[in-house]
Amino acid sequence: MKKIEKLRLYFETTVFNYYFDSERDGHEDVVKLFEAVKDGRFEGYTSDYVVQELKRAPEPKRTNMLNLIDTYSLTMLYPKPEVTRLRSLYIERGIIPASHTLDSTHVAITSVYELHCIVSYNFHHINRMKTKTLTSVVNTEEGYNSIMIATAEEVLENA
Repeated sequence: MKKIEKLRLYFETTVFNYYFDSERDGHEDVVKLFEAVKDGRFEGYTSDYVVQELKRAPEPKRTNMLNLIDTYSLTMLYPKPEVTRLRSLYIERGIIPASHTLDSTHVAITSVYELHCIVSYNFHHINRMKTKTLTSVVNTEEGYNSIMIATAEEVLENA
């Protein structure tokens, strides 16, 4: 079995919000996880899809969240046809509702780019048992690896 050098983590939109919301449970862990990426313990990734969502936030929060990408040297991922295809399968199978296409896109981009984990505080459509279980089934059927879906705390505790 091949040893994983560093976990490759995808930061979806909620993680950026938690970074700046000190009232939320999970805020401190999110900040620690970003720092762990900066220290080289993990590889951090995000996507153009996240940037699209962050740009909808009011100022100054929008700029502060977008600045995290450069501050922590997150690698930016861009659309690929495979992402669109895989996210469509998640929607067709009823794993994530069609009304939340970006949520299914975050999971699909994590899978297509062969990252290990999507860090998410979206407990409605991403970080929930149905999504964790059924996306693994679809990924396996389509030749992709299963991915972990976790909070920052779970990543830090188990890495």
